[in-house]
Amino acid sequence: MSKQHLKVAYQVMWNRLISVVEEQAQALVRTAFSTSVREAGDLSAGVYDVDGNMLAQAVTGTPGHVNAMADAVPHFIRRIGRDNIHDGDVYITNDPWEGTGHLHDITMVTPSFHDGALVGFFACTAHIVDIGGRGFGADAHSVYEEGLYIPIMKFADKGKVDETLTRIIRGNVREPDQLIGDIYALATCNEIGHRRLVDMMAEFSLADLNGIAEFILVNSRRATLERIAALPQQSASGEMTMDGFDRPITLKVKVSVEGDRIVSDFTGSSDLDKKGINCPLVYAKAYACYALKVAIAPEIPNNAASLAPFEIKAPENSIVNALHPAPVALRHIVGHFVPDAVYDAFDKIVPGLVPAEGAGCLCNFQVSLRPRTDAPAPEDARRSEVLTFNSGGSGARPDHDGLNATAFPSGVMTMPIEATEHAGPVIIWRKELRPDSGGVGKTRGGLGQYMEVGAQEGHEFDIQAMFDRVEHPARGRRGGGAGAPTTISQDDGSAMNGKGKQFVAHGRRVVMAFPGGAGYGDPAERSVELVKRDLARGYISAETASKNYNLSAADIAEVQAAVARGDAL
Repeated sequence: MSKQHLKVAYQVMWNRLISVVEEQAQALVRTAFSTSVREAGDLSAGVYDVDGNMLAQAVTGTPGHVNAMADAVPHFIRRIGRDNIHDGDVYITNDPWEGTGHLHDITMVTPSFHDGALVGFFACTAHIVDIGGRGFGADAHSVYEEGLYIPIMKFADKGKVDETLTRIIRGNVREPDQLIGDIYALATCNEIGHRRLVDMMAEFSLADLNGIAEFILVNSRRATLERIAALPQQSASGEMTMDGFDRPITLKVKVSVEGDRIVSDFTGSSDLDKKGINCPLVYAKAYACYALKVAIAPEIPNNAASLAPFEIKAPENSIVNALHPAPVALRHIVGHFVPDAVYDAFDKIVPGLVPAEGAGCLCNFQVSLRPRTDAPAPEDARRSEVLTFNSGGSGARPDHDGLNATAFPSGVMTMPIEATEHAGPVIIWRKELRPDSGGVGKTRGGLGQYMEVGAQEGHEFDIQAMFDRVEHPARGRRGGGAGAPTTISQDDGSAMNGKGKQFVAHGRRVVMAFPGGAGYGDPAERSVELVKRDLARGYISAETASKNYNLSAADIAEVQAAVARGDAL
């Protein structure tokens, strides 16, 4: 086969590998028990060579999972030992430092054999609703309080499942059937990937993946280095402040473009927090790499080589390099703000490229429901754990508005009300976009949303709040306005905290407003037609249209009349 024909064949195989891991991910979505996986897509899937280098990742999934998982597979190879890797094995862990950052993520790795020889590995990760301990929240003081720890070990040895392990897991979690179901779904999706890989290898008469692996890694690294070399070879610093648990947290980063690499150094960031919002370096690295890669090389497929030129540094036991046994359950809160900090620096190197700040971390909460204790409960009242993923608005981009109620940088989906209410005796009384929450600008920040949650008759609950931007809303870029802050209270006006477990009595509801993304550029430069469109759609109020965008009274009246007639967009 000529070099040109071989190159074409390898490109076809590369595309096939990406489709293989996407099918792997979709198999997990279809078979998972947890709504966080089925409805929100909080997962990752990938294929690796025999040395543990990630060759391809699924499109479905989160950067935090897949980029952290890229570092995890070599840990599995080292811990299990090459001489102990057999056909039919399945490996498991939720180690925060050798997995994806906290105990609530299960990572499973399956060796792939073809004609009796090891040719690679498949790996996948999913967020599970409960892992025991204090529950999913920031209240712990060490990782030992946060749930059951599963070291890297064999879930199945040559096809035989470790029943002792499954009994231990069942005995330590609140939703045993759901968790064991998710573990089997993870194992099954790896098996789907393996089958499709073997089919591909047979089709192309491949004995191993060495040739295609070299093609993928060499070309990805070359393409990424070309993008880096084209940038200004400069350094710049950025920082941002977030709420933290009970004290503000500052992220500081120096981004340096150095020819064949980009270094992000987080020296100067806050020290460890006493509560479980600390972020292991593997997770901070995942989002720092993601932020820069999507800024300069978004179309280059994600793999070990395209990630390698992005180097991340942070002092040990800083908020972005938490060491064992720091509490890390809500590591995503800090991790999801890493891109905003990186972009604050990178915007000074390459102006006009990156977006304004957005909501950042997901607006998640988990409710632990139980029969009411203040009076006799109905016979059908029951205990249940319900986790719901939600999003504020994303930041405005230089040439486009921010997306409403859309998670950036995590990319997970907002859960439908129907799926949430099906998971337990919870009622979502309100879920709608939040007008005027997007920061003003030439391009407008995405809207946050309102939510109101309660329990079915006969139940009380604890809510684990996992919010930020209460005191530190998203900042605008290049003249854009700030997004609206987060608010949370009970329906009687009682104030609630943005983080931590809080009791909600029978009959009470929790009222939340999630933050908006910030605006980009001078609001005076926004087109009148776009302002009219936003007013007609209810994204902004007449007051905002007049005060911030200088829309005339006559134009406002025209839009309002058109809306009343039902002929406005």
